[in-house]
Amino acid sequence: MAVDPYKTLGVPKTATEAEIRSAYRRKAKELHPDLHPDDKTKAEEFKRVSAAWDILGDKDKRAKFDRGEIDADGNERAAFSQGGFRQGSSPFSGQQGDPFEDILSGMFGGGRTRRRPGPRKGRDIRYAVEIDFADAATGARRRMTMADGKTLDVAIPGGIESGQTLRLKSQGQESPHGGPPGDALLEVTVRPSKVWTRDGNDLRMAAPVPLETAVLGGSVDLSTPTGQVTLKVPAGSNTGRVLRLRGKGVTKGNRTGDLLARLEIMLADPEDSALKSFLKEAKT
Repeated sequence: MAVDPYKTLGVPKTATEAEIRSAYRRKAKELHPDLHPDDKTKAEEFKRVSAAWDILGDKDKRAKFDRGEIDADGNERAAFSQGGFRQGSSPFSGQQGDPFEDILSGMFGGGRTRRRPGPRKGRDIRYAVEIDFADAATGARRRMTMADGKTLDVAIPGGIESGQTLRLKSQGQESPHGGPPGDALLEVTVRPSKVWTRDGNDLRMAAPVPLETAVLGGSVDLSTPTGQVTLKVPAGSNTGRVLRLRGKGVTKGNRTGDLLARLEIMLADPEDSALKSFLKEAKT
């Protein structure tokens, strides 16, 4: 029997979504199979933490659990009406069909064939994953370790943002009823960058420029998510001027945005005596 997901994550039932997410990430990092490759105990704890997050990280599932409609494994609990039978069914209903429905169908010529439900699929499992800013901007393939210790090569689509979810088909929990496995749902958080900020499909960044280059013109090297590039700086440029590098922004589908570099003039040596003398003479 699964442990109460609140106890597994170590949070009270009044915990906010942010508190639950923070508790899950902390425990997942401590127990991740990549850090403990041969520790079966840690692997089992990691599975329990992932299962708890699957319940509490989903608003609908959390609400159902709190109302007692599903158990800690995510399985539905029977709900009974005052008559003692499950709501929405007759006492004879089930996979073999409802005899009253068959009788009524024959009496009134309905002729409708009752479709028997197939084996139910396994539960979906939710994960919280963090990806680099550059991977989110351009797309990438990264290897990730699932709760069962299995590693998968995951395709990260360019342009993905924090809060979006990637679905990995058939990588969830096995079905106990012989049906298809569930899916793995990866809730993405994009790590902030110290270099770039995102503006739609464009990227913005500060570009330090030596005073000499700003005055006389020249070029500076800039970092982009796909590597180093050279930015040409026109003569007479000033701090605040924005230069555009086309096609160096966020790739989303068949479209790639631009990189907008805001120039910031920097003195190579603020104590340069020759520069001070020149400026003093220029004022007189």
